[in-house]
Amino acid sequence: MNEENTGIENPDNEEFQVPQPEVAEAEPKEEPQMSEVSTLANIFFEPGRTFEDLRRKPRFILAFVIFALLATAYTFVLSQKIGEERYRRFSMEQAEKNPQFEALSQEQKEQSIEFGLTIQKVVGYALPLFLMIAFLIGSLLYWLGTKAMGGSATFLQTVSVWVYSSFAPGVVSVIANLVVLIFKSPDDIEIATSARGVIQANPTLLIGGNDTPVLTTLLSTIDLFAIWGLILAAIGLTKVARISQGSAWAIVLILTLIGITFRVIGAFMNGIPS
Repeated sequence: MNEENTGIENPDNEEFQVPQPEVAEAEPKEEPQMSEVSTLANIFFEPGRTFEDLRRKPRFILAFVIFALLATAYTFVLSQKIGEERYRRFSMEQAEKNPQFEALSQEQKEQSIEFGLTIQKVVGYALPLFLMIAFLIGSLLYWLGTKAMGGSATFLQTVSVWVYSSFAPGVVSVIANLVVLIFKSPDDIEIATSARGVIQANPTLLIGGNDTPVLTTLLSTIDLFAIWGLILAAIGLTKVARISQGSAWAIVLILTLIGITFRVIGAFMNGIPS
């Protein structure tokens, strides 16, 4: 055999090359374009861009710490403003509506009220922990919702959505309530609804009082700060999970309706607006 014919040649007289397997190029990881401090400010002015950056790198610790500290500060200022004696009278008035409480002796009644006040104090000190648990549960529900809608968000990304959609309206609301609380007379504070704020940015301003707890609870859900938070949450889920606006709003509204249902049931059972 001729030496020149020992090599394998292709029809175009070029040497045959063994095909190499194609290696899929890894998708380049996007780096965040904002610092964590920048996200705190930009969530007020550029929420869409902020949530896009939170998709690149989920961040929420600083926002949560600020929110939790402000909420705790409001709780303690409110407690000092109202005073323990007025809380005790209010608790007694509410307890006396329960026939089982009336059957107790005077000593048992006082012990029951003192126990309730102690629990209230403990909750005040542990508020950041309760907020953390609530935020994690809400974030988990967001994550499950985005998965059901075909989204691509991770759990930490939905935590970022929940925290930041609560941060902007929450900070404005708490600061405004703290300012009003400082100058408000204790006698003008409705204890039943004060935990949610002394500023009523909802239609409950038109009815007032605690005579209609279910109606008051329903009207309190039409709140400017709450609506702001829902809008931010829908934007966040759209950007972070890469789902449609309709799917994002479906998740947000379904969870909101579930929360409202529990609040209404609580108001009906306790006779106090929730």
